[in-house]
Amino acid sequence: MKTYTILFIVIVLMHLITLVNATVFKGEWSGIVLHLSNILFIIACVYFGIERRANKRATRNI
Repeated sequence: MKTYTILFIVIVLMHLITLVNATVFKGEWSGIVLHLSNILFIIACVYFGIERRANKRATRNI
């Protein structure tokens, strides 16, 4: 998959869990939602860093 596809999926998941918390749980699980959003953000940053480093090495070897 392309990097932007993965990052877009992570953003959609972050918004979806926020929406579910606000509508279904009436905002009662804000702490859990915040932790899940932070974990997804860190995963996206790590994935982006890995992909960027791989692309940088690939272009340097050409």
